[in-house]
Amino acid sequence: MVCRSRRLTVLLRLWAVAAGAGQTPTIDPASATSDYVIGPQDVLTITSYDQAELSGRFTVEADGTFTYPLIGRVQAGGLTLRQIEARVKAQLKDGGFFRNPQITVAVDTYKSQKVFIVGEVRMPGTYPLSGDMNLVEALARAGSTLPSASGEAVIVHAPGAAAGPTMPPNAGADNTVRVNIHDLEKGIFSHNAALRDGDTIFVPRAESVYVFGQVKSPGAYPLQQKDTTVLQALSLAGGVTDRGSTSRIQVIRIVGGEKREIKVRLTDLIQPGDTVVVRERFF
Repeated sequence: MVCRSRRLTVLLRLWAVAAGAGQTPTIDPASATSDYVIGPQDVLTITSYDQAELSGRFTVEADGTFTYPLIGRVQAGGLTLRQIEARVKAQLKDGGFFRNPQITVAVDTYKSQKVFIVGEVRMPGTYPLSGDMNLVEALARAGSTLPSASGEAVIVHAPGAAAGPTMPPNAGADNTVRVNIHDLEKGIFSHNAALRDGDTIFVPRAESVYVFGQVKSPGAYPLQQKDTTVLQALSLAGGVTDRGSTSRIQVIRIVGGEKREIKVRLTDLIQPGDTVVVRERFF
């Protein structure tokens, strides 16, 4: 069985190739970056094609402005890159410095907007939100998911300004988006959700299934797929030994506080918390 982290690494490479080729299925990165709303502590890169000395990096201060040569203070907070670009051009033109200023404005460092990544990831924490950030990129920044992670990522949209993570139990259904990570691993990029300021990405811990008896590696295993069959559970434990019988498999399940022993077939589905027991052959 291929390791989840390895599958996600492959997925991230595929996503990078697709994005580089302009094949991003959910959002247009150039458009998303242009529509990004600038805030305090964002760092802008302004390139002047008229005079190289006017090019440089400029930090937006707490009041939403930054200082630009020749024209002084420029309002940037609450504006998109194209709006800032138009404003700088207008001020340079109105000041009589250039007839038709040729400049471009881009974001060098995103700091005013952020997302929170928590749960079963390698590096949980707060991450700056770039204009075109999506779920796959966010998981990559957090070092990908852990082997103990479930097959789902939950995106919680904060109802207002978010000072910290917003966990799924405290948010209404309308504020929550659930994404099947396995679909992303299969290359279904239409499920690659775009993120916005204050979002929390929560990767739950997978519930366990227990496999014992005549299997090669008995023990507890994370149940990373909802529709997991008995056969798939056995594969997690390395498969059945030579002494094991695939026709003598029982599932021990707790129902209403009572233990039940259920005879199952290889194609039957198991549930979180089930114990799968493989009995010995009769001969």
